[in-house]
Amino acid sequence: MNISKNAQPEGGVNKLYFAAWRWHFYTGFVVIPFLMILAITGMMMLWISWIDGRDGERTAVIPQETVLSVSQQADAAVAAIEGGVLKQYVAPRRDDLAALFRVDQGDDAIMVAVDPYTASVIETFPRRSGWYDFFDNIHSDLMLGVTGDRMLETAASLSLVLIATGLYMWWPRSGGWRAALLPKFTQGRSLWKSLHGVVGIWVSVFLVLFLISGLAWAGIWGGKMVQAWSQFPAEKWDNVPLSDETHASMNHDRHEVPWALEQTPMPASGSEAGQVAITGAVTIDTVDALARDIGFDARYQLNLPRGDTGVWTLSRDSMSTDSTSPTTDRTVHVDQFTGKVLADVRYEDYSLAGKAMAVGIALHMGTLGLWSVLANTVVCLSVIFLCASALVLWWKRRPTKAGRLAAPPMPNELPLWQGAVLVGLGVSMAFPMAGLALLIVLAIDTLIVSRIPKLRAVLS
Repeated sequence: MNISKNAQPEGGVNKLYFAAWRWHFYTGFVVIPFLMILAITGMMMLWISWIDGRDGERTAVIPQETVLSVSQQADAAVAAIEGGVLKQYVAPRRDDLAALFRVDQGDDAIMVAVDPYTASVIETFPRRSGWYDFFDNIHSDLMLGVTGDRMLETAASLSLVLIATGLYMWWPRSGGWRAALLPKFTQGRSLWKSLHGVVGIWVSVFLVLFLISGLAWAGIWGGKMVQAWSQFPAEKWDNVPLSDETHASMNHDRHEVPWALEQTPMPASGSEAGQVAITGAVTIDTVDALARDIGFDARYQLNLPRGDTGVWTLSRDSMSTDSTSPTTDRTVHVDQFTGKVLADVRYEDYSLAGKAMAVGIALHMGTLGLWSVLANTVVCLSVIFLCASALVLWWKRRPTKAGRLAAPPMPNELPLWQGAVLVGLGVSMAFPMAGLALLIVLAIDTLIVSRIPKLRAVLS
């Protein structure tokens, strides 16, 4: 179906439909490349994490009767790196897997896989240097740092507009829900339109979940708005001394700290505050023993104190693939001098937004087991199909005259335009980067496109 750029729909409903179609067209024109990148890289990360692990945590060993102390394993790891400084211990999730130690050599972070039964070093490799991290860097910020983060946040925010307009257009009016939920296997463009709409309506809820959970990590909507007022309150530390550093300081080129804790100050060592936990020397062995005693089984992470006020930090969360259930998230801080527990934060202590994000991120990353990897793969493939089918639909209705995008015509008189303005304002306030993009588009349309007939003809 070719639509003349001057054709005007009749009737209020048709005018609203064409207006939604026009917004859907232009929004898709902007976000399709980003959605394709996110879907492809996300799917690669899913399967790399499931098959090979993210940090070499699936390095195999032969189980034996006796496991050596963590300190013996750590000494072997440090000895393998000249001038190395121990920073972290990652306990194996099974008895046939190696233990991991992060050892820093100057500014370089190196992971050392150690056989827990013999304390022999199996392999060493730079931290965050695998294929998972390559795709993660693209998925997170396009390898462009802050600029890439803002670009992806804008695209993700506009994708919500794309979903809203798509649902409005495909919402059953006369054909009933059967036509909306089941494809019509006809021929030509009608088949592609039916498949595009049906896949879109089925995947829309999951895509919104993915976009919202991804946006919560973004710099503006996540870091400046939602996360800032959803953080775990430091007042719950029961008046223990606080550090100038936040939990985000434990991140290393990737989000590793639970979302609800990132902006919360760390407790500080060096006082008599806290709950008695370790009696005697506070060492990596006694801290590991404490972790096991209080419920950290299988894989968990142990971060060593940094500086005179640093604390031992025990953590387990599904986001870091320590477990397959976000409701078991737990972070414990221990005074490096007294061995007292300064803070013990669990999933039930999070705010409502923090709980939602703990679950949402686990679903987003597919860390809930094989079923979530398979389910996320279906979502990623659906997004790729929606992007590809959108291009096919445009190609089939493109004008015979070259040099035009063939956008759906905007009605001259749009009914209920006040409501559309309010919706636009609401989106702009809720998602600032989307609002900024909409303002830029309106400014370009008003100040440039409308005054240049040839350019207006191309974009129509």
